[in-house]
Amino acid sequence: MQAEIGIIGGTGLYDPNLLKNIQEVEVNTPYGAPSDAFTIGDLNGRRVAFLARHGRKHTIRPTDVNSRANMYAFKKLGVTRVLAVSTVGSLREEYKPGELAFVDQFIDRTTKREQSFYTQDKVCHITVAEPMCPEVRKVLLDVAEKTGIAAHPTGTYVCIEGPRFSTKAESRMFQMWGADVVGMTMVPECVVAREAELCYASTAMITDYDCWKDHPVTVEEVVSTMKANVEKVKQIILGAVAALPKERSCECSSALKNALI
Repeated sequence: MQAEIGIIGGTGLYDPNLLKNIQEVEVNTPYGAPSDAFTIGDLNGRRVAFLARHGRKHTIRPTDVNSRANMYAFKKLGVTRVLAVSTVGSLREEYKPGELAFVDQFIDRTTKREQSFYTQDKVCHITVAEPMCPEVRKVLLDVAEKTGIAAHPTGTYVCIEGPRFSTKAESRMFQMWGADVVGMTMVPECVVAREAELCYASTAMITDYDCWKDHPVTVEEVVSTMKANVEKVKQIILGAVAALPKERSCECSSALKNALI
């Protein structure tokens, strides 16, 4: 069972009515089990594979998401591009809850996660100066503009270990660092995607203002805003899947060139 485009996000993103000719596939990897079984089906004339990042019942902590297994499995299924969706808190007044951000940079504050496939025999110094695929990002931006969905074209994502939310001191520090949003899942996901030579781009759903705004973050608030955001993201994914060119013209497919020692 093969696919060409991967979609990874929360279970709320998956809508079985969007896909045709659905099949479920379990994939074994040398890095352990992926987050869940993959749902593969036809979407706008393309074969796509969907994976629930935290498992279908949201039982996997951000720290325990096996990004290496997830990205390896996508590649094993034939996927060359991954559309990632995640929820984030805003660190800027102008990045409003209910809006989307096509983040293009990250600051890594994780401490417990393996960030490379290459842990024996070889060392991989992969470049992530531009961690998102420019080709996929352009398609996402074009689709958002055409559909009239409010989306920030750039954003710096600070990835924290979680699962707890930030303190006010941390939140204010992230602002001083120049970060725009805060989340818990993009690293090492985008890094190992690059090592796997997959095109990867993330759409961040802004669900709340982080605690810098003297507004304590609650799970109820996040879930409520996320449900509204998901409908916007579905529109963007539908458009992006149809608009992505068949052939890749970016450098993601040769990311390992000169990276291995």
